[in-house]
Amino acid sequence: MTTISAENARNAFSELVSHTAYSKDRVVVTRNGKKMVAIIPIEDLELLEKIVDRLEDELDAEEIKAALDEVRQGKTFPWEQVRKDLGL
Repeated sequence: MTTISAENARNAFSELVSHTAYSKDRVVVTRNGKKMVAIIPIEDLELLEKIVDRLEDELDAEEIKAALDEVRQGKTFPWEQVRKDLGL
């Protein structure tokens, strides 16, 4: 993985994009020595998006299961009560 300052990245942006696209190397851009952003190959981004989507789906499934368990256990409120409590 390559590290470069923001100033140098700005001056060599086109070259960094080409380098990343063809070498598949990741480039970390720093400002005042602190890591700020990364330039990554599109394949890495697509993989990350798939992983995040899968994790979000798993979390959604867990929340749905928990909600269904609450319904089965009778831990719900009638709509009329909710409307009344909310002043609707």
